[in-house]
Amino acid sequence: MRIGILIGRIGGVDGVALETEKWIAVLRKMGHEVFTLSGQYEERKFDPTFETLVPEMSFFSPESFWGQKKAFHFPDGNLTELLEHIHFYADLIGDKIIAWARDKKIDVLISENASALPAHLEMGLAIKKAVVELGIPTITHDHDFYWERGTRYLSPHAEINKIVADNFPLRLPNVFHAVINTYGVDTLQNRFQREAVLVPNVMNFDLPFGEVNDTNINLKRNLGLQESDYILAQVTRIVRRKGIETAIKLIHMLEDSRAKLIITGNHSDDEGNVYYNELIDLIHELKLERQVMFASHIIKNQRRQTANSTAYSLSDAYAHAKASTYFSTYEGFGNAFVESVMGKCPVFVNNYKPVYWPDIGSKGFKTVMLEDNQITNQALADMKDVIHNPKLNKEIGEYNYELGKKHFSFDTLEQKLQELLDKVERYRS
Repeated sequence: MRIGILIGRIGGVDGVALETEKWIAVLRKMGHEVFTLSGQYEERKFDPTFETLVPEMSFFSPESFWGQKKAFHFPDGNLTELLEHIHFYADLIGDKIIAWARDKKIDVLISENASALPAHLEMGLAIKKAVVELGIPTITHDHDFYWERGTRYLSPHAEINKIVADNFPLRLPNVFHAVINTYGVDTLQNRFQREAVLVPNVMNFDLPFGEVNDTNINLKRNLGLQESDYILAQVTRIVRRKGIETAIKLIHMLEDSRAKLIITGNHSDDEGNVYYNELIDLIHELKLERQVMFASHIIKNQRRQTANSTAYSLSDAYAHAKASTYFSTYEGFGNAFVESVMGKCPVFVNNYKPVYWPDIGSKGFKTVMLEDNQITNQALADMKDVIHNPKLNKEIGEYNYELGKKHFSFDTLEQKLQELLDKVERYRS
């Protein structure tokens, strides 16, 4: 099949983008041709044969930024202007999707969260227009939904709330849903009587990952650390739901100057840098300036080497970490958890609702798990044991790796994608 993927941005460390890369790799392994239409290509070499840029589809485009601002963040009384803006750019983007799909002779569309979460209203409506016009089967890869985000997508304008309720998630006869957790399956069934295929986030367990090697052996030194220091890795973006303040408090509670928290992500998705500034204040309050490091300038999604500098990869960060901190309060699934497992890096995790225990923890992974991000005396003692007991640390890493390979590998993804494509084939016939 010729498969077309619609996504706001691809590349970088965003969870939706990372998972899309894996879908592309497995679909191509299965023999399909895969084309992408995106508003932004980050940290990747652009391939014009299979990749097409539509800047208006970017979450950071002026079109999307203005629409989000007026619909949700800073609404004003001029609803007519807002609605005209939304529908004008929905039509513009929709026409570009239709023309691209016809040019590439696309058999199946895949919408990457753009038809589930109204983070780009114009693109979501554009995809609906294209799906109706083209009439081809469409898979919506639904990572999360607006009702899971509190008041983030609640507008004072009733008309905007109606647009959101009517169009997200996309519900049409030729649309098939893929969700990333059990909660998503249950919610679509209960709210809309729509069936969904559960496709967990996965990693390629066949590739080396999280291993110390000649190219990353000097990572600690290049971070300005001593050989006796040990790393706890926070491999996430800096957004409030990641619970990074709990990891900072953990460093304080360890009462060990050798403990270093390395935060690999940047704060570009933190609205107004509010959360980032709160973390800075906490670091100063606890006098941890020498123990907490923001390292997005030196740790990227992939390793890069130039004549004057080295950028390490996420794999390199896991290779040198005693454990990873993953104290999220909410996740659609949890890429960083599976990454830790593949890197044989023990995980300190918060039991984030509603996903962690039903979809991950209950499978038997050995972790130090918090409830509501409360670091109890027992949890602290358990974390110290994992950090300072090399034998236990290695045993946990090896055990979790084998379990992760069983449940969250590319083999699992291939089985699930085939299940989805079988549904598509039955619809087409």
